[in-house]
Amino acid sequence: MTADDSLGRLDDDDYPAYTMGRAADMLNTTQGFLRAIGEARLITPLRSPGGHRRYSRYQLRIAARARELVDRGTPIEAACRIIILEDQLEEAQRINAEHHHTRETPSNDR
Repeated sequence: MTADDSLGRLDDDDYPAYTMGRAADMLNTTQGFLRAIGEARLITPLRSPGGHRRYSRYQLRIAARARELVDRGTPIEAACRIIILEDQLEEAQRINAEHHHTRETPSNDR
């Protein structure tokens, strides 16, 4: 891997660049909150060789959404379920749109 490849990984939304403490600070929340959403299986942080949780920017965006819902009074388990269902709905809508696009595009075989 070259230095350029390494730098590219640092910009990747899925690269686990943030420690639990840093992630909690960035989200203005507690490490316990991050553990709780992990236990609810909303996000699964990667582990460093020493066993420490590491979070990606993508995971931090999901955690921030959960924090918003919890701050509005939604129980943490319900907030996690809402986010999972929203994600599933978005994926189903994307697949549906692709399916409709494919059906509407004329085939060259005709």
